[in-house]
Amino acid sequence: MLLRIYSLVVLALDLLMLFIGIWFAIIVALFRTLRPPPLKSLQGEVALVIGAGRGVGREIALQLSQLNVTVACMDIDADMCEATTRRARQSGTASSYVCDVTNRDQVAEVVEKIRSDMGEITMLLHCCGVPSPRALIHDPPEIRQTMDVSVLSHFWLLDSVLPCMQRAGRGHIVALSSVAGLSGGATRGGRVPLSTAQFAVQGLAESLHTELRHTNSNILVTLIHVYPFIVGAEVAKDIRLRIPSYFGTMPAAEAAKQILDGVRRNYAEFSVPGYLLYLGHILRILPKKASFMLRDLLDTGVDFG
Repeated sequence: MLLRIYSLVVLALDLLMLFIGIWFAIIVALFRTLRPPPLKSLQGEVALVIGAGRGVGREIALQLSQLNVTVACMDIDADMCEATTRRARQSGTASSYVCDVTNRDQVAEVVEKIRSDMGEITMLLHCCGVPSPRALIHDPPEIRQTMDVSVLSHFWLLDSVLPCMQRAGRGHIVALSSVAGLSGGATRGGRVPLSTAQFAVQGLAESLHTELRHTNSNILVTLIHVYPFIVGAEVAKDIRLRIPSYFGTMPAAEAAKQILDGVRRNYAEFSVPGYLLYLGHILRILPKKASFMLRDLLDTGVDFG
């Protein structure tokens, strides 16, 4: 009888501490929303930017070089990657590396070359899993290619880069995901594989964050949801916006700035633009029918018709 009472008391204390901890975390989160933490310095970091040849990846590489970061630009397109590297060298240190990130052996070989040239990699930014609207319209991605580029490549890169960060004693892993990973999306244009891949990236980031937290590692993980049809005003004519004033378009340079601001504040998860993260959470809480009604109201995306 006494043992049972003792167990109930311990359980009650655990629940009380959990309740207090949850509310404290909520209060801190609300405070940080109103007053974000300061931007940390990235000087001296060695960053590997995957998909640096175009779009957001290119802008991230350029802006990192302006922050005194040594940048390794990686892309499968040699010409585009070299063009980004030349521009990055105007303000900092950068090198170009051609690699097919779906090839495990090739990734290991190129990462070893980067280590030899630049030192231990301390930042990994995976930017090649977020598709452009034009690519989806004119050349819908093949299922296997989508999964290889958007999901499996993360594992090959982490296999090679995580040991670098462990040796350096610090690191920051940044995964970019389409907002399709928040709430799914319409299936027009064969976007089921895309949404599946984005959900997988989200699961990978959360699992990695949990594993590193339990090992008391100094390696941070940031998951960023990027709305795929706002990045790049040059494709605005391919975008169908039911509520234009609410969504609008955003240049890749501005998206990259918001991404790096969130990374420099050590956010575990955020979105570009920021309100979409909360919209995704709302869609999960609502009943399925209500969630579909909200999606129909917004009705935003690429006009595949």
